[in-house]
Amino acid sequence: MTSEQIAYLVLVGLVALQRLSELRLSAHHQTQILQAGGYEVAPEQMPWMRGLHTLWLVAAAVEGVLLMPSSPHWVVWVAGGALLLGQALRWEAISTLGSRWTVTIMILPEAPPQIGGLYGRIRHPNYLGVILEIAALPLLAGAWYTAVVFTLGNGVLLRHRIAQEEAALEQSGGYLDAFEERGRFVP
Repeated sequence: MTSEQIAYLVLVGLVALQRLSELRLSAHHQTQILQAGGYEVAPEQMPWMRGLHTLWLVAAAVEGVLLMPSSPHWVVWVAGGALLLGQALRWEAISTLGSRWTVTIMILPEAPPQIGGLYGRIRHPNYLGVILEIAALPLLAGAWYTAVVFTLGNGVLLRHRIAQEEAALEQSGGYLDAFEERGRFVP
């Protein structure tokens, strides 16, 4: 195994650990929201999301190391930049939402929509960050199949998840009014 492959596996491992720590943070926030009178929407989509993210990490490692594909240097640089941007978007979203950030769709009735931070420019900076990460991480190692398959799979899941989330937020009050002039992923 080359030093590049080892470094890539370490990176995939760090992303996996990050996701696990985020699940723990999310569970803490979910408990707080439930105690404050909130509720979960569309829990049936969570096994699909967990499965996709788990398989994405496994596939990225397997294709990126065992199949030993290669990418032009410019692709690696673009993928690295996209991965960093995705991380920044997600951490900004987590920071902005604070205790309202969860990996599940949680609604806190009568809580005003969050329009601070990046939410003042786009509706879903967290999802945009995830989209970038799912494509970029495998591309760092030339894992094109993983990047394409999981980007498409994530797109299908997000299409349904965002529709459910936005409908629930609007039913809770004020979402469409707060975000009518903001794009989902592009300002």
